[in-house]
Amino acid sequence: MKYPAFIDDVPRIKMYDPLAKFLGAIDDGIIEYSYLDAIKLAGHSCPSVASAYWITVKALKALYSQEIPERGNIRVEFRQKSTDGVCGVIANIINLITGAGDQAAFKGIGGRFDRRNNLQFESDIQTEMRFTRLDNMKMVTVSVNLKDIPTSSHVLELLQLCLNETAEDEDHNEFRQLWQMRVRAILFDHADDPHVFNLVPFEMQHSVVGNIP
Repeated sequence: MKYPAFIDDVPRIKMYDPLAKFLGAIDDGIIEYSYLDAIKLAGHSCPSVASAYWITVKALKALYSQEIPERGNIRVEFRQKSTDGVCGVIANIINLITGAGDQAAFKGIGGRFDRRNNLQFESDIQTEMRFTRLDNMKMVTVSVNLKDIPTSSHVLELLQLCLNETAEDEDHNEFRQLWQMRVRAILFDHADDPHVFNLVPFEMQHSVVGNIP
């Protein structure tokens, strides 16, 4: 399988999945996810898939610091409906990594490992998303702004040619390269840019429950 070389350079994230260990799928329960896994799930590499992968990595780092995050122990809330824009695409990537599922997710075994209702939409939050670590209720609110990484007009022109099936082979090749260059910029040049990936972590305390964003 051939793909752009930068994809293998995107940092991976290790997760501990107690269900995988319990059922013997993986001896120690440690699963490593990569950006390539996100691409396989989505079927493509684009700014939305890239930002969904990276904001999840950053949010889990904020919640767990040096610990290995626990898959299935995380709730993720969206302000939008699942059908709004690319919300559903982003949610699928987040589900892959965190194990957070909607009402149709795994029901659990003997009262354990229930993955349902940890992926919620139309939540009353001010930012785009909120990640919550369920064992200690530590939270991080997140938002993504890709407007600071604009798409060139030439890419849009090439896109239209490709969609109209009037592009020459060299046009299509150039489009692919430029498209993935923007994806690479998101994951490397802007990986730690707070104007693109904004996170606000805090631990929920009784005194501030009413102020949760």
